[in-house]
Formats: sequence, C-alpha cells, structure tokens
Amino acid sequence: MIKSVGQNISAAIEASRLREGAKVRATATTGSTTAASAAASSSPAARMAAEGAPVDMDRIAAIKSAIASGNYPVNPSAIAERMIALDLSAA
Repeated sequence: MIKSVGQNISAAIEASRLREGAKVRATATTGSTTAASAAASSSPAARMAAEGAPVDMDRIAAIKSAIASGNYPVNPSAIAERMIALDLSAA
C-alpha cells in the first residue's frame, strides 16, 4: 500500500516530540540522571538508539519556508519512481 505524501514525515515529527517529552519527564522524575546519560555509559549503539534519529530543525524550517513561499522544487517523476520502489520492496 502506498502511504500518502507527508505521512512518514508527520510520524517522524510526532515521534521526535514524544522523545523530547519523555526526556523532560525522565529528568523531572530521576533528577540529574536521564535515560540519555545512562545510555551514554553503555555501548555507542545504545546511546544512538536512546537519542533517536538526528533531526536538523534548521533544514526543516528552511524547507517549510520554501514550501510556503512556493519556491520548493518538486520533481513528480522522481517522487513517483521512489513511491513505486518503496511499495515494491515492501511486498
């Protein structure tokens, strides 16, 4: 099934918000010890998993601004090809 455009982005943004909220709650609950600092003392993979995917908020803001102003380049053929490739690999 092909997901609607922006569905994955919305899910990623919501996941990022949930992680940030969890970090705030963890700090409030445990005082100075957070999940991130506990993960930092373990393996690099555990630390990366605790931090989540890197998000470049400046890049996101620039893209949102370009979309809002109508200056964001869109290549429909490339988008369609990628959507088909993703759908075929999921099957």
